[in-house]
Amino acid sequence: MDKDYNAILSERETENITVVMAVHDQADQLEKNLPLFLDVAGEAGAQVIVVDDMSVDDTPDVLKRMRAEHQNLYTTFLPQSVIINPSRLRLALSVGVKAAKGRYVVFADINRPPVSGEWLTGLADGEAAVVYSNRKKDAVTHVVASELEDLRSLVMKTERKGGRGHRGRWMKQRRGVYDALAVKRERAFDAVNYFDQRVRGWKLAGLRLSTWL
Repeated sequence: MDKDYNAILSERETENITVVMAVHDQADQLEKNLPLFLDVAGEAGAQVIVVDDMSVDDTPDVLKRMRAEHQNLYTTFLPQSVIINPSRLRLALSVGVKAAKGRYVVFADINRPPVSGEWLTGLADGEAAVVYSNRKKDAVTHVVASELEDLRSLVMKTERKGGRGHRGRWMKQRRGVYDALAVKRERAFDAVNYFDQRVRGWKLAGLRLSTWL
């Protein structure tokens, strides 16, 4: 896995990016952070997809209003399913991937908005990449991987079921908390399977040992 701090996507390539995120009862975060995603995506000509997982707060109203104001925003929802599924998060992300039109799919978290317009650059020719932000300096770093599997340990460690992941601050650097995961569209469903897994005990210890951060 190679670190590439200067690789910049061409305008044509950034137009082939879809940002996907799932939300649940996060109206306040949407009000505050979704415009930041939309501004950066709008400058790059990228698409933003938000999947609402059965929110009971004002999330649907916020999304409806913002959808009317931003042509690059697409919203959908995940209904209460009668199908037994081990993870509603993975199901919601899969719904987003199905609607994605970009060459790259960027899995984002509403709690970690972009700090600059460079947030959507730096994917280069890699199959996958993770995005880190230095919020004190408004600086962005992209770590590009030639294979999605190179990022498996990092994603599973950070996004595991019951883990704090993006929603916590404890040991965030050691746990590998990143801003976003970008993958080529043909590998997006494989990437979804890394999220919301039950990882405990020695399996979690193994992920920690195998992660480069």
